[in-house]
Amino acid sequence: MEDLKSLEDLLELMDLDMLIDKLLDDRGSLPELTNYKAAHADVERLTAAIEEVREAVKEAASGLHKTNGELEIAAEKAASEQNRLYAGGISARDADYLRREVEMLYAKVSKMEDAVLEFIESQELAEAEEQKLSVELATAVEEKERLGASITDQWRVIDKELAVKEERKKDTAGLVDEYLLEIYDDLRSTGRGRVVGRLADDTCGACHLKLSAAEVIRAQKQDPPRCIHCRAILVG
Repeated sequence: MEDLKSLEDLLELMDLDMLIDKLLDDRGSLPELTNYKAAHADVERLTAAIEEVREAVKEAASGLHKTNGELEIAAEKAASEQNRLYAGGISARDADYLRREVEMLYAKVSKMEDAVLEFIESQELAEAEEQKLSVELATAVEEKERLGASITDQWRVIDKELAVKEERKKDTAGLVDEYLLEIYDDLRSTGRGRVVGRLADDTCGACHLKLSAAEVIRAQKQDPPRCIHCRAILVG
C-alpha cells in the first residue's frame, strides 16, 4: 500500500510539474513580449536617429556661423576694393587689375551667400526632422512603458501561482520514495513532457497508447510499473 501511495504522490508531482511547465511557458510567451521587444527596438532606433539629426543641426549651425563670418570679411574687402577703384587716382593697369580683383571678390561673396542659404536650409530641415522624430520617440516610449506595465502585472499573477505550485511540489516530493524520484528526474531530463501517467482502461496516460492484456502484465511486473511503449511510470 505504501508503494501505491508513493506512486499516487508521484502522479500528483507529475501533474504539478506539468502545471509549472505551462506557467513558465506562459510567462515567456506573453503576446506583449514580442510587441515590447519591437517597441524597445523602436525607442533605440529613434534615439539613435535623433542623435544623428542633432549632430546634423550642430554641423549646419557651425557651418553657418563660420561662413557668415567669412562672408562678412569678404563683403567688407570687396566693398573696400570697389571704393578704391571708384576713387580713381591709380594707373589704368592698376585699375584693370583692381577691377578683376573686385569681380573675384564679389563672385566669392555670391558663392558664400549661396552657402549660407544652404546651411540655413539644412539646419531648418534637420530641426524639423528632429521635432518629428521626437514626437515618434515619445509615442514609442509611451507604448513601451504601457507594454512593460502590462507584462509586469501578468508576471506578478503568474509568479504568485508558481510560488503556490512550487510549495505544493516541495511537499509532494517529500512523500515520494527516493528511488522513484531518481527515475522520475531521469525521465524528466529527457524533455519528453509527461513521464508519469495513470493506467486506465489499459491505456497509458502518458503516451495514450493502449496496452494488450499481456503488455499490462509485463508493465506491472516492473518496479516501478513502466509503459512498454513510452517507458513512462504507470500508476493504477
